[in-house]
Amino acid sequence: MRDNPRHQRGEMPENIADVAVVGVGQTNFRELYANKDTPRDLYSLAADAFREALADAGIDKSEVDGLLCTNLKYGRMADVLGMHNVRFVHDLEGSGRMSGIALQEACALVRAGVADVVACVYATNGRSARLTYGGEEAGPTAGYDTMYGMTSPGAYVGLMYQRYRELYGVPDDGLAALAINNRRNAALNPVAVFQQEIDRDEYMAARYVSEPLRKLDYCIINDGGVAFIVTSLERARSMRKPPVRVAGTAGMSNLTNFYTSEDFFASACKDVAGRLYDQTGLRPDQIDCMEVYDNFLPTILFTLEGFDHAPRGTAWQWVQDGRIRREGPRPLNTSGGHTSESYMQGFALHVEAVRQVRGEAGARQVAGCESVQYMCASPIVTSHVLTVDR
Repeated sequence: MRDNPRHQRGEMPENIADVAVVGVGQTNFRELYANKDTPRDLYSLAADAFREALADAGIDKSEVDGLLCTNLKYGRMADVLGMHNVRFVHDLEGSGRMSGIALQEACALVRAGVADVVACVYATNGRSARLTYGGEEAGPTAGYDTMYGMTSPGAYVGLMYQRYRELYGVPDDGLAALAINNRRNAALNPVAVFQQEIDRDEYMAARYVSEPLRKLDYCIINDGGVAFIVTSLERARSMRKPPVRVAGTAGMSNLTNFYTSEDFFASACKDVAGRLYDQTGLRPDQIDCMEVYDNFLPTILFTLEGFDHAPRGTAWQWVQDGRIRREGPRPLNTSGGHTSESYMQGFALHVEAVRQVRGEAGARQVAGCESVQYMCASPIVTSHVLTVDR
C-alpha cells in the first residue's frame, strides 16, 4: 500500500461507486505492427479483444446484453460476434475522445437498468490501411486550414504547444521527460510496439513533424482491438476476478470547428475535475497512478494542469526528476502510452488502468496501487477514477 493521504478519506457516495469493470481484452499490438502489409479486418480485431475480455471476466457472451461499438458498425459487429438479440446497441465515432465516453455510457446504461452487462469494443486498422489522420477530410474551415498547413490534429496541437512554450518559457526539450518515461514503461510491456528505451539525446535528434513537435511526440498509428466489460458492482462480486469500481466519472465538451483551445482545454478540464473529485472524495495527490490520453505529448502537460495535478504553466517542470516514473510518487502512463505502446485512441489506457488496480501489470506494476485516474483533454474532456472494491 502506497504511503498516501488518500487512505484517510471517508466513504465514497453510495450512488456513484455502484458499477465495475469486470473484464478487459486487447490484441498484441507489437505483433500487429511488425507487418504493415497484411490487410486486417476491423471486426476480426475487435472480436479477438472481445473474446479475451469475456475470458477475463469468466462469463459467456450470452450474458452480455449491451454492445457499444467504437469505429465499428453495430450491425456487422453483432453478427460477427453472434449476438443478435442484445437489449441495447450503439455506434460511437472513431476518435480518441470516445474511449472515455464509451465507459461513461456503459455505466449509465447499467445504472439505468437498460442493460445488465455492457461490452465496449473498439478496433482500428489504421496502419495496414495506411491512414494518415490528417488531410483527408474537408471540414468547414478547410480552405483556410490548408493555406497555413493546418491539415492534421498534430499541427493544431503543435500550434498550441508553441503558444504554451512562449507563455511559460519552456525549453526545447520540455517534452523529453514524457517521451523517455513512456518508452521506459513500454520496455516492460510485452505487447508494446516500441520497447527500446531512449535518452534525451535520442529524443532531441528526432526529426520534426510539425515543429515544435518531433516524431517521438506523436502517437503510433497501428492496427489493434480492445474491449472492456461493465456491470453492476453487486453482480461483479460473483465473477471471476475482483471487480474494479468506477468510483466516479465526469465529462464536458470544448467544441469548435478546429482542434485548438485557447486555454489548452483548461476550463473544461477544471469543471470535470471538480465534479470528479467531489464524487470520489479524492484529491489529485491521493491518486496512485495516472493514465493520460496522449495523442501528442503536449496533451499530457495540458491535462496535468487542467486536472490540478500540476500548477498552471509548470507541468513541463513538474514531470522532471523521476516524479512520473512508475516507482515515483506520481506514476504516469505505465503501459507506455500512445507514443510507445500503441495508439488505441484511449481504449488500451483503460485496460492498463484496470490491470494496475487489480495488481496484474507484471514488471510495470505500481506498488500498492488502489486507484487510477484516466484523463483525456480534447474537444470532449472525460475522466474517471477506478479503484479497488472495498
